[in-house]
This record gives sequence, structure tokens and C-alpha cells, in this order.
Amino acid sequence: MTQKSRPLQRPKAPRPGTQHPESSGPSYRVSIADASAHQFQVELDLADPAATGQEFWLPVWIPGSYLVREFARHVLRLQAWCGGKTVDIEKIAKNRWRVAPCDGPLLLRYTVYAFDLSVRTAYLDSQRGFFNASSLLLAAAGREALPHTVTISAPDFAPHWTLATTLPAVQCDARGFGSRRAAHYDDLIDHPVEMGDLMQIPFNAGGAAHHMVIAHATALRDTVDAKRLARDLKRICAAQIALFEPSRKRAPFDQYLFMVAPTADGYGGLEHRDSTALMCSRRSLPHPRMQAADGDYRDFLGLCSHEYFHAWNVKRIKPHAFTPYDLERENPTTLLWLFEGFTAYYDDLMVLRAGLISPQQYLDGLARTLGAVQRTPGRSVQSVAEASFDAWTKYYRPDENTANATVSYYQLGAMVALAIDLRLRRESDVTLDDVMRLLWTRYGRADAPLRAEGVAEDALPGLLKEVSGLDWRAFFRRHVHGTELPPLKARLADFGVQGSVQEDAPLDALGLAVQEQAGGWLSVQRVRNGGWAERAGLAAGDLLLTLDGERARKSVLERHHALAAKGDIWRLSWLRQDLEQQSQTPWFVMPASRVQLRLADRPQRSQRQRQSAWLGTAP
Repeated sequence: MTQKSRPLQRPKAPRPGTQHPESSGPSYRVSIADASAHQFQVELDLADPAATGQEFWLPVWIPGSYLVREFARHVLRLQAWCGGKTVDIEKIAKNRWRVAPCDGPLLLRYTVYAFDLSVRTAYLDSQRGFFNASSLLLAAAGREALPHTVTISAPDFAPHWTLATTLPAVQCDARGFGSRRAAHYDDLIDHPVEMGDLMQIPFNAGGAAHHMVIAHATALRDTVDAKRLARDLKRICAAQIALFEPSRKRAPFDQYLFMVAPTADGYGGLEHRDSTALMCSRRSLPHPRMQAADGDYRDFLGLCSHEYFHAWNVKRIKPHAFTPYDLERENPTTLLWLFEGFTAYYDDLMVLRAGLISPQQYLDGLARTLGAVQRTPGRSVQSVAEASFDAWTKYYRPDENTANATVSYYQLGAMVALAIDLRLRRESDVTLDDVMRLLWTRYGRADAPLRAEGVAEDALPGLLKEVSGLDWRAFFRRHVHGTELPPLKARLADFGVQGSVQEDAPLDALGLAVQEQAGGWLSVQRVRNGGWAERAGLAAGDLLLTLDGERARKSVLERHHALAAKGDIWRLSWLRQDLEQQSQTPWFVMPASRVQLRLADRPQRSQRQRQSAWLGTAP
């Protein structure tokens, strides 16, 4: 069955008096044109278009995801009427259109293809709808700072659908459909919209109403422990509010919304000022019969914690490069390691402080992150500051050589945050919490005198010295703008945490990543610099044939590795572009990078005290 709205018709001229009181501000109507074709329909009214020809534009990226994504490519069938008569539209740039000069109210109508099952753009089918306005609602040039209204229509084919968003309501029905208002265009695109069969999970924290909505409610209602989610999320949110506002313990918003789209195997989130859009696998949600939280659910709580922390760190405390956003081109900054890396450090730490994971489970997560960084050859090529600046062209455009050329500003940034926190705790009377509160007070709170300026690229060493009295210039030269890893082993030992390195999985040890094809053939996905696979001559895209005369299955590679000894020569054959190639290469392994962290058995008293203050363990 195809679900459609009414057939498209020639519109009538807007009636006098039907515009919003601020008539210069755009007014949108969003409806479903065809759910099976994944198309939203948008109508845009502008009471007084520019006399020389009104321009409209669409962002090319969305804040929080640092890649030019060209949302305009999904805009279809753009039409315009002025006073009820059609007017010409000219496309003047990849994301800009100009309507011919006209006298009187202007109406645009267009459709948008929406089938991106991510948190960044828009999605529509017969089961749910979702959109970020940055990929759906054209901005009227010159009117961006004026109030905007948007009316979202309920689909005729789904009377059970409800709508969830934090965009303030003007006149909405009990299901959430109707008219809503934004202060300006930047405000409009900071409120994603979820609609469908939604499970509602309310709770309160920091004086603010919080909700989680989960799509596909009927299918999940008996398999999701809503009470547990409300209880656990409340504790995480309260812990974060207490970090930034230890005295008032008040959230910086009146409401907050977690929007969850469960999928077969999805994972990710995108932050907004008072909401977040999340994707997770269905197995990540807690089952009513679940006793202790399993790894999937712990990961989900960490994701929720990460995006909630962003309500402060990057949505209100911003780099100078984001004040304001330029939505039509890249906005590079060297500080993503601060805004994403610090958030990645705090996400699981706040779950620990909320009492939802054990100190050892927290250390296990740190160990995985540290191991991932150590297995990345790109860490010796690119600093974490450079990784931040290059996010637009490298991090969000991964290829087979990414690990050899770049490093994650999430993972390495989290390790830098850890090193800073441990040094502060060891050598001063403050912690990284105090630094975050200083950033919040100076740049984020509504009464912050510098909030419009944002954090300067070189501000953090001075802020750290201001709060601690310590000199951070050498640290930043070596570990932020240089490629030397922070000295975490010694730092962790001061806190009663022992670290060890274990043997890598066989393919990791060989510097090789493969994917099994039909029939058990192995296709090379990535080759790490400095490993046996690179020495043997392999490259991404090769199809492995034999190893020492045996068909090169994964189990054969693993068995050969387990039995190998120094001096062994491995004979390998493979196909590249349908041509067979061969090599004979001495076997060797890359340095072990699997990290294990655990609490020391007999820590000294000073170590126990530091550990207790950091992890909340018994002193």
C-alpha cells in the first residue's frame, strides 16, 4: 500500500491576515507527500520577499557532524507562486535558489527525499518519520534572524502516530502535531523532529522535564524496561548537572528530549541544545528480565551520557570558530579534541559517578580506548589538534589508509583529557571538573560575559594555568600539537591502577584486516603501516589465495600465527586486479597493543585516596 497526502494542486494566494504577526519571518508547512517514496512535502510562505528577487538556501552541513553533506541534493520539484501566479526560480549555487522579483506574498513548494537512516538528515517510511530542519527547511536569505514558524501535519494513514520535539509549541494537538515556533533559523535547525509509534519515558532531573521517546513502540513494548531506563538516565543527567552547577543543581534548559531509533545494528548520536537524536541496536535497550547491565546496555548508557554532556560542551561552550556557525561551508577548528575528546572522557565517567557501572568496567573502557589509539599508526603522523582541524576532509571521509594517516580526536582527545585530569589531581588542588566549570561560567552560562566570543584556539593552556597554577606549555607542545602520547602509565600508577599489555589478536598482530567473502575467500580491507602484511606486499582490495600452500582462510592465518617462530618464512599468494601475485616474507608481529587496566591489589594509602576521589572507590 502506498501512503500519500492529497494530490498536489495549484495553491491559492495566502489570505490576508493569515501570516504570523512578524510577517517578515518565514512560515513552513511540513507534510508527508509519499511515505513509500520517502518524500516530505514542504510549503514556505514569505509575506514580503526581496524586491530584487528573493534567495533561499539550505545548509551544507549540520552542527555536530563535521562534513559537508550537500543536503540540497535531495530537494525535488521546487516551485514558486506570487499572488497566486507562478514565478520563475533559478538555481544559482549548489545549495541556493533565487526567485524572480515579484510583488506580494511568496509561496514555495517542494519535496525532499528522506531515506538516510542516520541522526544527521531525514528519514521517512510508513513506520516512522524523522528530520533535522537543516536538511528539510530552506532558509530565506536576509530573514534568518527573524522568528520562524513551522506547522507539521499528521499523516492520514497513521492515526496512532505521535510527534516529539523540543521546538516550542504554538498550537498543537494532543499527539504533538501542529504549529511550533523558533526564535530564528539557527534555533529552528537545532530541534530535530521524531514522529511515529513512540514509546514515552518521562523523568525529571535538575528541575527540568526529561523524556526519552523510542520509535517502533508496539514492537518493543514488552521487550524494553522503561522504568529502568528512566531511573538510570535520571541518575546520569543528575550527575552531569551537579558537575556544572554543584550549588544550584539546575539544568540549563526547561526540558530535554532523547529521541531513539532502534535498528538492527546501528549506533550513534547527534547533540542539540535541549535534545539529542540517537541510534542504537535493539539489543542495546534493557530487557525487563535483565539483571546486571550487559555490555550493549552499558554502551547505550555511555552514548546517552556523551550526547547529554554536549548540552554544555559544544552546544553552549563553543569554539570561537562556531560563533556563529557558517552553514554553507566548512568551519575548521583545532579544538574538536576538547569538545569531542573531553566529552568522550566524561561519558563513561559520568555513568560511573551515577553508580551504573563498576570502577573495573570503567577501566575496561579506558583500556579499549587506549589500545585503539596505540593500534593506530596515524597517531605518529597527525597530532590531535591537526586531527581536529582535518575532520572535514579526513575523519569523516575514512578510507583504507585512514588508520595510517590520521588519529581519532575522540579517542586521543579522551586520553589527553585523562592525562590532564590525573595531573591536576596529582599536582594541584583542582580537577578537570573545575576546568569544565570555569569554561561553563566564562563561556556557556546565560550570564557569561564572553559567551558570544567562544573559546579561542589557544585559550586552554592559559585557562588550565589560571585554575591550577601549573605550566602547561610543554604538555600542549608535546601531546596536543605534537604526536607524543601522554604519559598515562605512570600517571595511572599514582592512582593505584596497574596497566599491562597483552598479545593482540592474530590479524591485528600481522597488521591486517580482512573481510570474508562468499565461499570463505578473504578480501583485504586495511593494511597497517609497519606490519607483516605491508612487508608482504598486500594492499586493500587484494583477494587472498594461499598461505604456505593452503587456502588462505581466516582459521589458516590464525593457526599459522599460533605456531610461528622467529625465522619462519611465509609464502603467500593473492589476486590483485585478477592478476596473481606472490611473496615470501619472514614472519613477525607488531608490538602488542591490547591494554589491560585494573585496580592494584595493595595500593599505597596516597594512591587509595587519589583513586577514591577519582573513581569513587573505597578509600
